[in-house]
Amino acid sequence: MTAPAAPRAADAGAGAPPRRGPVDLPGPEGDNSIAREPLWYAYGAGDDAPEAPPWTWVPQPPPDTHTPPPPPRGGGPRRALPLGTHDRLAALPYPAPPPRAGRGGGAAEPVGDRLGRALVTAFGPQRREPENPYNDHRPYASPRCLFPVHAFVDGGAGMPWRLLEPDRHALTGAPAAPARNVVLTGRYTTVPPAYQWFRGSLIAIELGFVLRALSLGLELFEVPARLRLPDPDAHRLLPALGLDDAWAWSLPFVVELDDDGGAPARGTDSVPAPPAHLTRTDPALAELIRVNREQTYDSAPTPLTTAVPAGLGPSATVPDWAELLWRRHSGRMPRALHGMSGRRRNVPAEALDSAARWLSVPPPGAELAAAFEALTVTAVVQGVEGQADGVHRLRDGATRLLRADANAPERLEEQYGYGVSPVNGCGIRHAPLTVFLSVRTRELFERLGTAGWGAVQHAAGWAAHGLCLSAAASGLFARPVRAFKEIPTQRVLGLDPDEMIVLSVVVGVPQDTGGALLDLRL
Repeated sequence: MTAPAAPRAADAGAGAPPRRGPVDLPGPEGDNSIAREPLWYAYGAGDDAPEAPPWTWVPQPPPDTHTPPPPPRGGGPRRALPLGTHDRLAALPYPAPPPRAGRGGGAAEPVGDRLGRALVTAFGPQRREPENPYNDHRPYASPRCLFPVHAFVDGGAGMPWRLLEPDRHALTGAPAAPARNVVLTGRYTTVPPAYQWFRGSLIAIELGFVLRALSLGLELFEVPARLRLPDPDAHRLLPALGLDDAWAWSLPFVVELDDDGGAPARGTDSVPAPPAHLTRTDPALAELIRVNREQTYDSAPTPLTTAVPAGLGPSATVPDWAELLWRRHSGRMPRALHGMSGRRRNVPAEALDSAARWLSVPPPGAELAAAFEALTVTAVVQGVEGQADGVHRLRDGATRLLRADANAPERLEEQYGYGVSPVNGCGIRHAPLTVFLSVRTRELFERLGTAGWGAVQHAAGWAAHGLCLSAAASGLFARPVRAFKEIPTQRVLGLDPDEMIVLSVVVGVPQDTGGALLDLRL
């Protein structure tokens, strides 16, 4: 299952705002991600006593009742992506360094085919689990398997964009010119309205996941590229993608291939404005779109560097990169139940060492790297060989004990929004590793301005995707979540009240559910 858990919608809409405590910054305001997100943004921007917007307390329908809009479908001819990508990945041993100069990655292939294989590596469906309520499963985690982030490919300045349709294993649109640029953008209306302003963070975090997944695919298939972060005119590119609802999509990331295609054209002079009634019917959505349009940067395109840490040891579970991507999952439950299963088992020191290494690789771009540097990585560890049970700090590929505490996992589970129930599993108290990425928003904004808000979400997604791959290599599952009650969780971890938890990842020992895994790889 690839769904980061989140607070129940009822938490955001029930009752009046709670009374604020003297040391609670900036809340508590319900003490869940849905309610506290806009407060953290306002606090980072300089408001010492932010108030929750009125729409925070408007009841919302449960997320399970939401019907997302149909996925975009490209117009024009459809060009199949190259077959046999799984076989190529299976020929690349893990964790050997990514190929260089034709060593297994297929550099002799045309760059268009290698790009196609990189897109399959990043986005291609891996499997379907008939007993899982969330399908299909790709190489990266996504809230409720909704996959709101999409990729578009063009042939250079002035050329039309083609839509990547992973379920059809194709690029759709005309003409089929050689690829020069890839655009990544997320659709806010795919995420249930119950998540309110938090929809913006979910999209931003998934963009970080996708950026690392695509960077890995490009690296494995030897496709040099640059990342162009959204500049002040980036919103003008959205209508050129052929979207009827361009206003509902995030500012685009552009991955430029190192070729002679040049930067993409801005498309149109029009600005995709939200419908006039949106501020009345969905004020949270209107506000998060406004904030997203402020998340712009002035930096030049920067080369994509490695997505893979150096010094990884051999894996007893994963022989090659194909198997690594196949094994990534978020904790399975039997019989269409929700949540995550898990069991108590000691794990080798390699599991924590590998996690620390994957969490130490910064994303490309000066702003994203600066936001990544601002993140604090705290882990609750138990049953890891050579490590004391308790709270640890991970930094620069190393681990340092902050406080021995054998009861920390149980206390964490008590603060998790989706506990064990007849329909839900929760394995936090059994997890060998639960990782928290936090940031001081005030310091972040002083360094990067309001664009730091988006940058740190992207950086957290980049880091968490690395942790997911690390877990798969260690035979573990990794579930990104945001359902912890923030204030008591800060106390378990020893975080200060002004540290916002951006994202958490529960790394657990999977249980065999006996369910089928239908292979969708091509």
